Amino acid sequence: MGSSAHLITVAGLMIMTVWSCLSVAQQQASPKRQAAPHVVFVTGDCEYRSEITMPMIAKILENHHDMKCTICYAVDEKTGEIKPKHLTNIRGLEALRTADLAVFYVRYRQLPDDQLKLILDYIQSGKPIVGLRTSTHAFRYTSGPNVQWNDDFGRLVFGQKWIRHHGHDSSTIVYLALKDHPIARGIASEFHVRSWLYYVMPLEGDCNILAQGIAVKGELPSKNIFGTPNPVAWTKHFGKARVFFTTLGHPKDFEIESVRKLLINGIYWALGWEDRIPPTGCKADTVGPYIAPPTTQAVPDPLLVPTNLTNR
Repeated sequence: MGSSAHLITVAGLMIMTVWSCLSVAQQQASPKRQAAPHVVFVTGDCEYRSEITMPMIAKILENHHDMKCTICYAVDEKTGEIKPKHLTNIRGLEALRTADLAVFYVRYRQLPDDQLKLILDYIQSGKPIVGLRTSTHAFRYTSGPNVQWNDDFGRLVFGQKWIRHHGHDSSTIVYLALKDHPIARGIASEFHVRSWLYYVMPLEGDCNILAQGIAVKGELPSKNIFGTPNPVAWTKHFGKARVFFTTLGHPKDFEIESVRKLLINGIYWALGWEDRIPPTGCKADTVGPYIAPPTTQAVPDPLLVPTNLTNR
């Protein structure tokens, strides 16, 4: 009886040992899945409806790419209502403390010091940064030390400050300039967008131009080209941080798969995940229907500027 029990115990130990070895082998063959990155969207542009378009992109990231997303909105402190034209408050910026990547789509904010500090602390952290369109002119302070960020935020972080654009009565033909870059995967070599083209040359820093734009008269594709071609998407670094920026961002732009894919591929690249971008690009199907909202009239600039530069 004792001998039989001993044999059973030995056999059991041998089975446990084999199972343990298999478990270790399985763990080595299938490493633990990386935690979902936390992407924080900072919105508030008062013209291009980032309060609608960025949540749409966030749904794509959450549903198709297993990312966790937080949206920070411009909010009226008195009413608690989301108001993109309310320049002095963006609710929820504390989320930047735990962000793995931040996406900025803001224009001419005049945030209090504590909120600005949350943004500046993030961009100094070395974590990935993504920006769209009006984020070249994210701030417009009228006095004090924060005035430096009116130009420097766009210039240093993203590669250019506000200069001017080709006019609201125009649109843009986009073509890839660097087709072998991971961000270019799955994107049409040429496509038309509603965004009017921004002047951004010469870019500052180690910018790597991915796509160029040519301005055309009118809202529809045409051969009526005018003005100066300019970059519409590029990568760069801000300190140790990878940065992706695009001057695209009109609400109708996001009806185009190549635009959505450009932004999502850019987010993957900024995270250091370029090896995860498929040859056909990251999945960019909208979650539910997306119908572009109309743009709104931008609020008057808080500083006096030449009349030909007031609509930005």
